[in-house]
Amino acid sequence: MIRAISFVLLICTSVVLTASAQTNAPTTQEQLMALMKEVRAQQAELTANQTKIDEKLAPLAEAIRQARLYSSRGGR
Repeated sequence: MIRAISFVLLICTSVVLTASAQTNAPTTQEQLMALMKEVRAQQAELTANQTKIDEKLAPLAEAIRQARLYSSRGGR
């Protein structure tokens, strides 16, 4: 997930840099830096959310694993 976001960020950065190289406008650079900062903040938020999701899924996965073990010992 983070690789995909980083790849999109890289593509956006290269597109904006190409466009800004043609215009040489300092405001475009400032806008680019602001956008990059916003994307980094979003990436950090996504990472934190993914960590929370993983923490909630771990006990569920363990409960499912134990249920499968006990159900397989049913003795049919």
